[in-house]
Amino acid sequence: MTSSDGRKSLPEAWPALASAALRVAFGIIWIVGAALTWLPGFASHYVGYLHNAAHGQPDGSAWWFGMWLALVTPHAGLFVWLTRLAVTALGVALLLGFARKYAYVLGALFSLLIWSTAEGFGGPYTVGAANMGTAISYVLIFVALIIIDYRAGPSPYSVDCLIERRWPGWRQVAEWSHAAGTRPAEHLSWRVQVPVLAGIALLVLLLLAGLHSALNVQSPSPVAAAAAVSPLSLASSEPIAQARDARLPPLTPGNSVDVNIAVSDQTVEIASGVQYQAWTFGKSVPGPVIHVRQGQAVNVVLSNHGSMQHSIDFHAAITPPSLHYVDIMPGESIRFSFVAKVPGAFLYHCGTPPVLLHIANGMYGAIIVDPATPLPPAAESYVLVQGEWYTQQVAGKLMAGNYEKMQEMHPDEVVFNGAAFQYRDHPLTARPGDLVRIYMVNAGPSLWSAFHVIGAIFDKVYLGGDPAQAISGVSTWSVGPGEGAVFDLRLDEAGKYPFVDHAMAHMVLGAQGVLKVSAPGGEAAAAPPISKAPASETAATPPPAAPAGPYQFDPARGAALYASNCVACHQATGLGLPGAFPPLKDNAAVLNPDPAKQLGVILHGLHGEAINGTSYPSVMPPFAATLSDADIADIANHERTSWGNQAKPVTADQVQAARGK
Repeated sequence: MTSSDGRKSLPEAWPALASAALRVAFGIIWIVGAALTWLPGFASHYVGYLHNAAHGQPDGSAWWFGMWLALVTPHAGLFVWLTRLAVTALGVALLLGFARKYAYVLGALFSLLIWSTAEGFGGPYTVGAANMGTAISYVLIFVALIIIDYRAGPSPYSVDCLIERRWPGWRQVAEWSHAAGTRPAEHLSWRVQVPVLAGIALLVLLLLAGLHSALNVQSPSPVAAAAAVSPLSLASSEPIAQARDARLPPLTPGNSVDVNIAVSDQTVEIASGVQYQAWTFGKSVPGPVIHVRQGQAVNVVLSNHGSMQHSIDFHAAITPPSLHYVDIMPGESIRFSFVAKVPGAFLYHCGTPPVLLHIANGMYGAIIVDPATPLPPAAESYVLVQGEWYTQQVAGKLMAGNYEKMQEMHPDEVVFNGAAFQYRDHPLTARPGDLVRIYMVNAGPSLWSAFHVIGAIFDKVYLGGDPAQAISGVSTWSVGPGEGAVFDLRLDEAGKYPFVDHAMAHMVLGAQGVLKVSAPGGEAAAAPPISKAPASETAATPPPAAPAGPYQFDPARGAALYASNCVACHQATGLGLPGAFPPLKDNAAVLNPDPAKQLGVILHGLHGEAINGTSYPSVMPPFAATLSDADIADIANHERTSWGNQAKPVTADQVQAARGK
C-alpha cells in the first residue's frame, strides 16, 4: 500500500526501518568493541586469548588452535593491527550503512573466526572479554541482516542509498536484491525449507560438539588469557645470553661475617628473552649465596627497598623468629645476629604471609655453612638452588606471579638458579678425576626434587649437620621443599653429564643442566662408540610386503608402516606431541609439492630445527638404513593424504633420489 504522496505505508516500510535500526544498534556495539581493541591491554593479551581457547579442546579440534598459535605467535603485532583495523572498519560500515552486502558477509566470517579461536568451539563466552562478545550470536545477527535486506531491497537509511543515486552500479556491492520494495509474503517451498533446516541442524550439531570445550575452556577474560601463556612458549630458541655464576663464593676470614641484603622489586630473566616481575634479595633470584664457617657469627642487615613489607628467615639459624624474622615496611631495616652452629646447605627466604607468594615471587637464596672440620677439598664447588615459577602474562614477554597456580602447585617452570635450561646451554665445568661438590638447596616453594647426575653415582651425600653421617653409593636423592644437601662426585672419564630433577615433568619445565668434564683445552669426549648390530639381533616384525612391479601407493600398507614407525611420536591424529615432536597435519614440509624436505627428514632424521617458530627438542631418528624406498614412499604418502592433508603423492624413485643426497 502507498499513500497519496507516493510514500510507502508503515507495513511496507517496516523491513527497511527494522534493518536500519538493527544495523545501527549493532554498529554501536562494534564501535565500542573497536575502541577496546585500541587499548594496550588488548595487544598484551592477544596471544593469550588463543592459548586460553586452546586449553581443554578435544583432540579433533586441537589442530585448528595449534595452526593459529603457530601462525599468530611469531607475528602477534601484525595480527593485533589487522584485528583493530578489521573491527573498526566493520563498525563504521554498520553505522553508516556502507557496502552492506560485503560488510555483512565479511562480518559473519570474521565473527565465526573469533568464535572458533579466541572463544573456542562451544564457548564459554563472556561479553566483551575478547572485544567480540558472544561471537556466534554475532554471526546470527549478520545472517538476520542479510535476510532482512534481501526482503526489503535498497535501504533509504544508509550511505549506500546516497551513493546509488549518483552511481547505480554501487548496488552490486550494497544490495542483495534490486527490488524497489518488499515482496508479498508467500508460502516457502521445500526446496527453500530443506537447506534452511539443514543449516539449523548443522548449527545444533556444532553446538553439541562444543559441549566438551564448553565444560573445559575457561572464559576468555584477560585473567584467563594471561594465565594461559607460559614463559617457555614465549622463550627464544637462542640460549640465554649469560648463565648465573654457580660457583661457591669464598669464605670470609675472622670470627664474624657481615651480611647486608637489600630487598627490591626487579625484573629478572627466567627463560631466554622472557622477564618476570620479581621480589628479590640482592636484585637477583635466587639471592646472593652466603658462605660461612661453622661457629662464625652472622651479622645480618636487611633493608627493604621494595614496595611492600618483607622479612627474612634463615634455616641455618637457631634464633627467636619473633625478634628477628619480623616484617619490615618499605624504607625500614632490621639488624640481628646468629651463630652458624650447624653445618650444611640451607635455605633462606622471606617469611611474610602469604609465604607461598613471597617465595614463589623469587624471595629465596642459599646459605652454606662449612663444618669446623673441613670436608675433603673439592676442585670445583657449585651451588644450585631449585625453584619454581608460577606465571601469568603482563605484556609481551613480561610475566608476573599467578597465585592460583601457586596454590594448585602447577608451575610453568622448575629451574636451577632462577632460569630455565641455563646450565644446559652454558654447562658447569670440571676436569677428569677431580672431586666436584654440589650444594643443592630446594627453595620450592612446594615441589620435591629428585636430584640426579646422569651417568654418575655420588661418592658422598651429606644430608645434615654431621659430616660423619654421610652416605655413599647413591644415584638419586630426594630434597624436599626447604631442605638442602651436599653431593660429592668424581668423574674419571671426559664427557657431558646432565644433572636433573629426576621428576621428569620438572626436567621438561627447565630443571636440567650439564656438567662438562674435560681436560684443559680438550673436548668433552670423543665420538660415542656406536656400531651396527647384526641383522639377526635387530630383526623386527616385517612390514606388509610391497606389491611386485612399479611402485603404487597402498594406503593400508602406508597406515601400517606409519603405525609401527611413527605413531608413538607423531600420534595417530598426526598432531604430534606438544613440546616434543611437531604435528604432521598441515605441516608445510608435508604439504609442499616438492617432497625433498619431507623425504630427507624421514631418511636422515632431524634435530634442533624450529618449525613454525616452535623448537622441538626430541630427535627424529633416520630410517634410511631400516626401510626400503617403497616403505618410505608409503609412509610419506600416508602423511600427505591423511588428517585432511591433500598433497601430491611421491614415488619410490623420488625416495631413491633423496636417499642419494
